[in-house]
Amino acid sequence: MKFKTPTIVAISMAIGIATGASVTAIAAQPNMRSALDHLITADAFLAKATDNKGGHKAKARSLISIAIQEVRAGIRVAN
Repeated sequence: MKFKTPTIVAISMAIGIATGASVTAIAAQPNMRSALDHLITADAFLAKATDNKGGHKAKARSLISIAIQEVRAGIRVAN
């Protein structure tokens, strides 16, 4: 299944809202926000990938989850 850009944006926004991202706090840090957006998008693509690729897909998603948490923590500290 191929995603269209609006679908990826919608998924990214839904994940951000669902996990309590503060848009106001993040807006002041465009590079961190961009990194966060890319991580969320990458996770959405991995979620749709077929199979588990010998466990590498699951490991990648786990690492992305940790990276998302760290970026959000960095944003909170900076604000």
